[in-house]
Amino acid sequence: MLFNLAVLFGTLVAMEGVGTLAHKYIMHGCGWWLHRSHHEQHLGMLETNDLYLVALGLIAAGLVALGKGGYAPLQWVGGGVAGYGVLYVLAHDGVFHRHWPQKPRPVNRYLKRLHRAHRLHHAIKGRKGTVSFGFFYAPPLKVLKRQLHSRRDRP
Repeated sequence: MLFNLAVLFGTLVAMEGVGTLAHKYIMHGCGWWLHRSHHEQHLGMLETNDLYLVALGLIAAGLVALGKGGYAPLQWVGGGVAGYGVLYVLAHDGVFHRHWPQKPRPVNRYLKRLHRAHRLHHAIKGRKGTVSFGFFYAPPLKVLKRQLHSRRDRP
């Protein structure tokens, strides 16, 4: 049981690295055609960028199914991937973009720092020159602001 929990929580932590790399190199790279909707004004709650979350859900479900089919640790990896997706929806869509009727605001230092980093990520329009590609880790704001200003000064 402890091994399974370690796999689950290890996957949750590892997903931040996977999410950061996917956001930087896929969503702001070859997959920009889907992610662009997230950086532009849109009507309603859904955007083409949400297909990335659908893909994450399918991957999680597939891992759980493989785990149930005899590769037991994979069901816990799938649970960690799914848990990351749920946390992403709660934090990113709920708190940062305030897509919920209640429109919660960040209340502690960690969430406020993460929210500021996310706003800095959206400060530059387009796919090039943005900062802070993580979802649950934000570098210190001084570092982000320095990166942002150096990218704005480029020709």
